[in-house]
Amino acid sequence: MQSSHCCAPSRSAAALTPPIPVHGVTGSSPALIPLSGGEFRMGSEDTDSYPADGEGPVRPVRVAQFAIAAHTVTTAQFAQFVTATGYLTDAERYGWSFVFAGLLPASLRRGAHRPEATPWWCAVDGATWHAPEGPGSDIDERGDHPVVHVSWHDAQAYCGWAGVRLPTEAEWEYAARGGLDQARYPWGEEPESRNGYRANIFRGSFPVRNTAADGYAGTAPVDAFAPNAFGLYNTVGNVWEWCADRWSTPTHEPDETRVLRGGSYLCHDSYCNRYRVAARIHNSPESSSGNTGFRVAR
Repeated sequence: MQSSHCCAPSRSAAALTPPIPVHGVTGSSPALIPLSGGEFRMGSEDTDSYPADGEGPVRPVRVAQFAIAAHTVTTAQFAQFVTATGYLTDAERYGWSFVFAGLLPASLRRGAHRPEATPWWCAVDGATWHAPEGPGSDIDERGDHPVVHVSWHDAQAYCGWAGVRLPTEAEWEYAARGGLDQARYPWGEEPESRNGYRANIFRGSFPVRNTAADGYAGTAPVDAFAPNAFGLYNTVGNVWEWCADRWSTPTHEPDETRVLRGGSYLCHDSYCNRYRVAARIHNSPESSSGNTGFRVAR
């Protein structure tokens, strides 16, 4: 994966048996918003973007009619899937996942492996979707928060159970823009609205001090903040969202990594401005972290 500061590093693939796909079981699908589709201008040539991310060039793209969830899959919805199927996520099978150090007690930060390039990430044994900060944490009060520590494989398995799919990258951006042409954010050009905060991002001095002025130091409820004009919540900030597509750029052929969109609660103007609707990153399909989730489509 490319150097990306607010997304967790890639999990190196180990010799694990691939997860068993879950198909043919009818689950409870999140409510989907029908969109008419059509042509829009995808991408960005923003001077604040990262050239290696391949946001540009701006180009006309047409998407067919589709439907997409108003918000990311919640921990409560994912729990229904696990209860019905007994599914084990990649993080559970590997035994660990990446957690932002600022959310961990000293006992878990101490001695945890930290990638040299991004030492604010800790590889925490026992960090999973139901224990987001590792041993001693839980999701009892986070049923309406996005499920995290889910890989692209895990998202695909949920989709197979619920009778939905991951959005394509083009569908995701079309929906996230909410009908605005080439705006930086789902609400327009300005980072924040005069009416208050519009997204859950890192407030303060990254990575050492988060004021949580927007109300959240970690994830926020999936319907926090105002939706865009299409009715979608948190298309920027909160958690990165897996898309169906393999990663490619104008100078890079598709590879085995998968696209993520939207930024997360760790994005910050001074260090990672990827909470723009055109921003994109990628990671290996078995990777997981405390700021990665997904939204579904049909």
